[in-house]
Amino acid sequence: MKWLSAGLIFVNFATIGGLILGMVGGGLSHATASVSLTLGAAGAILAYLTTSDPKPEPKSDVLDSATTATKLSKRAQRRQQRTGAPPAPEPPFFSKYRNLWTWLLAACFIMFAVRSFCWLLYIDSDQLKIQSPNNLGDLALHITYIKTFANGVSLWPDNPIYVASKLRYPAGIDLFNALLNLKHVDLIRSLVWVGLLGSLATFYAFYRWGGTFSVAGFLFNGGLAGFKIFETAKFLDYQGDKTIAWKSIPLAMFVTQRGLLYAIPAGLLLLWHWREKFFRNAGKDRQIGPLPFWIEFSLYASMPLFHAHTFLALSGVLLFLFICSDAKVRWHAGTLVASAFLPATLFVWLISDNFHASSMLKWKPGWVLNDVDLGGSGWFVFWFINFGIFIPFAIVLLVVCGWGVYRSASWWKFELFAAAALATMALCLWRIWEGGLEFSSAFFLTASASLLAWALRRVSKTGFTWNKMLPEEIALLSPAVAVFIAGLLFKFAPWEWDNLKIMVWSYFLVLPFLWAQLIARWSAPLRIGVCIALFASGFVSLFGGLAAGREGFGFIDRAELDAVGAAVSKLPVEARFASYPTYNHPLLLQGRKVVLGYPGHLWTQGFEDYHNVEVRFGQLMQGVPEWREIARHLQVRYIFWGREELINYPKSERPWEKTAALVASGGWGAIYDLGQTR
Repeated sequence: MKWLSAGLIFVNFATIGGLILGMVGGGLSHATASVSLTLGAAGAILAYLTTSDPKPEPKSDVLDSATTATKLSKRAQRRQQRTGAPPAPEPPFFSKYRNLWTWLLAACFIMFAVRSFCWLLYIDSDQLKIQSPNNLGDLALHITYIKTFANGVSLWPDNPIYVASKLRYPAGIDLFNALLNLKHVDLIRSLVWVGLLGSLATFYAFYRWGGTFSVAGFLFNGGLAGFKIFETAKFLDYQGDKTIAWKSIPLAMFVTQRGLLYAIPAGLLLLWHWREKFFRNAGKDRQIGPLPFWIEFSLYASMPLFHAHTFLALSGVLLFLFICSDAKVRWHAGTLVASAFLPATLFVWLISDNFHASSMLKWKPGWVLNDVDLGGSGWFVFWFINFGIFIPFAIVLLVVCGWGVYRSASWWKFELFAAAALATMALCLWRIWEGGLEFSSAFFLTASASLLAWALRRVSKTGFTWNKMLPEEIALLSPAVAVFIAGLLFKFAPWEWDNLKIMVWSYFLVLPFLWAQLIARWSAPLRIGVCIALFASGFVSLFGGLAAGREGFGFIDRAELDAVGAAVSKLPVEARFASYPTYNHPLLLQGRKVVLGYPGHLWTQGFEDYHNVEVRFGQLMQGVPEWREIARHLQVRYIFWGREELINYPKSERPWEKTAALVASGGWGAIYDLGQTR
């Protein structure tokens, strides 16, 4: 993990350094990028030297473990003790080719990464194209942010896609790409290499977190949608259908949401560190862990700048480590959270428009079950089609782990029961305050109060158990359950489907325990069947999605983009343009600010009241008599009139052509300066 730690700290230090220097110096520059990347390199060297990598335990990989695969059931153990017969040997195929599955998964990951990122954005004759249609809007937005940072605007910048707002997005990875761009690294090349190296880091982080089973879980997540291949005999992304909520994580999230290139490996590194430090250092000093505190602090405290939902998930894990563990773990978790509070709050302040953005947390029970397109098939069918046997297996895992802890007489932990009761009571009281008394709220309030009363009564008999350390599976599965339930009850983004940004961490937390505590204990044929049932559908969807779009999807004309870039290079970088709101407008792809960006992006960033601005903007582009007053109100300095504007405003009077100065023109269109007259 030394190389993984070093690589993540390089990105972390370079990005945070660039942000701080850019805020002090009024924007990024070539010199700022040089200093920031040098700082990142120094941090990476120090991280490599100070990270310890304890010898991993015997592998518990899919279908091939040397230890868990030969574990006997209790009945088999009793039979062995009774007869004295040795345990049945592992099948020759699995004992001989124990590493085969790891290499097969590595090959699949390489194919996914190369296909997805080497063709992420590429040149095809006079066009720029992309490989995935899911990425048209997302990649355009990320390029807008990269170019905005690289243009040298004041940090934290104004929102390039909406007037009178600061940038509302955890754009840390885009800031890192902007630093590379300032060092004359080609945009396409930097996107490719950041994607490939992020994929490598993600593969290794999953492998160390949960073996090849977790790698397969990431690559091939899916329910039953992919089994449509038996009807069509075609490899397609069946999970990409709009009626399926549990999309392919690699295709629908990892490729499109660039923050996950950093957030997933960084989050898994922290989870691995906490597991090793608190639970795997039996007989050792648990004050010493694989990562020094400064690395742990840097990765956790800065996570909101890269991916806010991952920060929430990691905070939930720390909360349950605090609840489920002893005094030493409590001290460490509390110290980490307390020390990270101010910097994390600063990053949240930046990405939330100085706290002006509306809260991302809203009560919305049911997740997407109430969505006609996604959940209209009914409750049972929804869960079965989307998740297949994973949810039942996860429930069985919880029962098995809970029963094991109960039988070991180590289940009693006042803090865990009290936390569950108090959280439920707080939620019920809040719901009663908001909507009045309902049967469900009253029922759960009564149940949670009873649970708290029972816990207090037990304390009166047995005393507090402050230093009782629950097993790692309980300490890490508990936040998985809590995060999943929170995703079902609350809305963490304007679009309910985006709850997967946090709910996916429940899935990641469950994977290693699902294998080690359940599936690995079964016979080889049964393990094979279960893995096929879990991953075959996702395998079909992944490679079906990679095979789609062989001809690519048009992104923008290269000549038009370059010509617009040359035209605006002489204009102030802080000026705002009036142009047609679309995701791939050449102004946006050059990092220039517009009054309105793509409406889909505005909605997902929480701009619920942009429609009034949209109406006024439409009046401006139509050239109504009071167009100058509207332009002044919308802070417009330049009006761009090109192909999209001609198509979408064909009846515009265009009065600026007679009164405003023409500052640039060409086959791509024209730009008029409202600050100058003819």
